[in-house]
Amino acid sequence: MEITASMVKELRERSGVGMMECKKALTENGGNIETAMEWLRKQGLAKADKKAGRIAAEGRIAMAAEGGNAVMVEVNSETDFVAKDENFVRFCELVAKAALASGARDVEALKGVAAAGGTVEELRSALVLKLGENIQLRRIVAIKSDGTVGAYVHGGRIGVLVDLKGGNAELARGIAMHVAAMNPPYISPAHVPAEIAAKEKEIALAQMSDKDKAKPAEIQEKMISGKINKTLSEMSLTGQAYVIDTNMTVDAALKAGKAEVVAYHRIAVGEGIEKVVEDYAAEVMKQAGLA
Repeated sequence: MEITASMVKELRERSGVGMMECKKALTENGGNIETAMEWLRKQGLAKADKKAGRIAAEGRIAMAAEGGNAVMVEVNSETDFVAKDENFVRFCELVAKAALASGARDVEALKGVAAAGGTVEELRSALVLKLGENIQLRRIVAIKSDGTVGAYVHGGRIGVLVDLKGGNAELARGIAMHVAAMNPPYISPAHVPAEIAAKEKEIALAQMSDKDKAKPAEIQEKMISGKINKTLSEMSLTGQAYVIDTNMTVDAALKAGKAEVVAYHRIAVGEGIEKVVEDYAAEVMKQAGLA
């Protein structure tokens, strides 16, 4: 059967796959568009399986929110180039919306959620076929709140969700922006684990000068306490200078807005994934027998 340009065009529009792949699919399936679609999906799964072992440390954070519910997902690709591709960006947004609508809170559950054109996993496999890279759903983070939710994504690479008791949407977003910028490990000094505080005390004692050590014990204790309190404040959200208005602390901004932080979550693309650094010059020399 002759494979016409209009047949290839129709299959391409339906599948989103490149022209050559569509022509091959139609040729393999006698021009039947429905079986060609199924063939392409199977090819996508096969290619996805082959690429699954390749490191995907780039990607995008996408977010969806409605009322007190908000979710953010990390979807990884192999390169930053693909992470910026409009097809990849649309897929990430679709995944976030699917996670919010379905209530799925782990990646395996999310893969089976129905979305436009198939399940999330089927769409992922098709995107692997189309873009030629390993693409993985890595994680989901969600908040369900009776208070005020702040959601912020910076450049598609850092995502933050904040749950406030009290306050308003503007304050919640401002706190989320602060967390994105400063990445504080704790909400307040009271949330710093005792072992961390003890370690900071050890460090402060070790840094004391001989002159300070000669001072009365009660003076030394005040000096140490002051230094520890300053350190714990600097590593805590509430003690830091507020990035929206550096003339006040986050704690002051929260008090002014009659709010308190219940919880926050911050994720960044690729954190914790060991990236492979390619030395292209060395590889070329090796291929040329010069190394």
